[in-house]
Amino acid sequence: MLLARKVIGFYLEDIETPLGRFINLAITSLVLVSSAIFVIETYPISNNLKEILDGLDIIILSIFAVEYLLRFWCADSKVKYFFSLYSLLDLLAILPFFIGLVNISFIRILRWFRILRLVRFIQKKFLFERISSEDSIIFARILFTLFAIIFIYSGLIYQVEHPVNSDFNTFLDAVYFSVVTMTTVGFGDVTPVSQVGRLLAVLMIMTGVALIPWQVGNLIRQFIKASNQVETLCPTCQLSLHDADAQYCKICGTKLAKSL
Repeated sequence: MLLARKVIGFYLEDIETPLGRFINLAITSLVLVSSAIFVIETYPISNNLKEILDGLDIIILSIFAVEYLLRFWCADSKVKYFFSLYSLLDLLAILPFFIGLVNISFIRILRWFRILRLVRFIQKKFLFERISSEDSIIFARILFTLFAIIFIYSGLIYQVEHPVNSDFNTFLDAVYFSVVTMTTVGFGDVTPVSQVGRLLAVLMIMTGVALIPWQVGNLIRQFIKASNQVETLCPTCQLSLHDADAQYCKICGTKLAKSL
């Protein structure tokens, strides 16, 4: 039993072996498919297609639930894992659906946070493994952060405003409003009418004012840092960027070959 727990735990975290890569890629794909289902359902679709999408979403949620239970079972410290960021994001994605007593509108609001499950794979560089330079990885992560925030805000504002506001007919309308609001352009052609919608608009503005300069600042700092580094591959840990005058790897301490 202990061996089985270690093997399963290894493959749930591994991205090097074929099986580990397949599992992580499958989970990533299911997160994206699940998010796409939410977007499609904001448009007028037939009842048959809606039933198919709802059934597919139930299957995906069931897989997420099994994955969470396996991760919890494999964790060395159950309490520590339960309160970890990844665990809370996973619970946020699956619990609302399986608690039947919760109001359905509350469930629909929470499901937009499911995109945050990709944070686990962002941190492992799983989605950016084909990007070689460190500054490109930082840039890709910044783009994902902006995409995730816009996606969540768009889903939330659509869920809140669509029943009472004709300006929010589809998910694209909500994306347009989120981008315009977060960038503080504020054309004024689309405005929320509910109290919760107005609160979300305020949060969008505050997020845009705080997040965008911070992310751009991170990107500029990374570019400056990269300009002062040279590409020297460490034979032990494979770190590719080091300071120009570095003689040893700053991660593992291996002596570096001199760059020509």
